[in-house]
Amino acid sequence: MKRKTLAKEIVYSGIGLHKGENIDMKLIPGKNGIIFRRVDLEDGKNEIKLDIENTFDLTRGTNLKNEFEAKVHTIEHFLSALYAAEITDLVIELDGNELPICDGSAGSFIDLFENAGIKELDAEVEPIVITKPIYLTVNDKNIVALPYDGYKITYAIRFEHSFLKSQLAEFEINLENYKKEIAPARTFGFDYEIEYLKKNNLALGGTLENAIVIEKDGVMNPEGLRYEDEFVRHKILDLIGDLKVLNRPIKGHIIAIKAGHALDIEFAKLLKKQEEKIC
Repeated sequence: MKRKTLAKEIVYSGIGLHKGENIDMKLIPGKNGIIFRRVDLEDGKNEIKLDIENTFDLTRGTNLKNEFEAKVHTIEHFLSALYAAEITDLVIELDGNELPICDGSAGSFIDLFENAGIKELDAEVEPIVITKPIYLTVNDKNIVALPYDGYKITYAIRFEHSFLKSQLAEFEINLENYKKEIAPARTFGFDYEIEYLKKNNLALGGTLENAIVIEKDGVMNPEGLRYEDEFVRHKILDLIGDLKVLNRPIKGHIIAIKAGHALDIEFAKLLKKQEEKIC
């Protein structure tokens, strides 16, 4: 596959989920991978490359930092859209430590990319090809990769909750399916988590306009759900974004059960090790 970037610069502003501050973002065509540049920090120490070795603190999202402790938080929705659009090279300038949460989905990012246009580069990127089963299990969380001629994700979630119990979904991962079935799915949380998050200076920018809030017998959001199984679709969106830390297309069938950001990144490390052994 040819490496790709945007055809032109494009700007966007929005609220960050956890700090609740307005973030100005500029997307700049590039040729050196995915680089986040914190324009509010000192030059020379403010660039954070998308690299699995730069990930940290994966409890509430996917975050990166560099050797100078420059950080960028909550990048998984953006990375997910990058993967679907096949963008491998881009500079993302930010004046804060988060990406805008938009409406809690990846739809706005896909729209941004399509408005800017996609440009092919001369260089190529080799896919990660699953040639044999790969397993990762931590307690009751599991991820498996199987050989497959394409890219498919099967995901199962289960919660001990009166409204959200279990959901299962499976999709072929391509841009058409992504835009229609996955990108609009929003992030979610439970009503009983809100007080804890606010006390710990998290989700300060969270509202019913950028997240689904689940209560005892349904959701607080007046417009309801976009899909009956929106929760598991969003988990698929997250998994696509988390595996994008490898910045390579994937050829295989990924099966995830109750996974999350931490397990996703550990699994990405397994995929990377497999590639190093082959090489």
